[in-house]
Amino acid sequence: MKKETLGTCPVCDKKLNITRLTCNSCGTTMEGEFTQCKFCRLTSKQKNFIEVFIKNRGNIKEIEKEMGISYPTVRNKLENVIRDLGYKPQPTEQISKTEILKKLSDGEITAEQALNMINE
Repeated sequence: MKKETLGTCPVCDKKLNITRLTCNSCGTTMEGEFTQCKFCRLTSKQKNFIEVFIKNRGNIKEIEKEMGISYPTVRNKLENVIRDLGYKPQPTEQISKTEILKKLSDGEITAEQALNMINE
């Protein structure tokens, strides 16, 4: 079983440098300094979140169901991934209390989620 390349040091959590690549087919080996893709630097939990996000086509309601987490938690995870990919997260648009209550009455969110959104 092949293991995924680590993106960060398991001791200090800093970025790792790749210095050697080997082809499993022909045995060619290259040495030097190689960069990792942005996604390789994400944690396994972040990669799992991205996979669930893509699978559900960004539908936050479906992501909440699959992962068993609240709307604010989905948003926080997404903001963390955006930041760790090197982008500046957009300021989150504040949702009005009226909109939150409408989502609650439409069954889009639970009472607990509504309270979390109001307290954000």
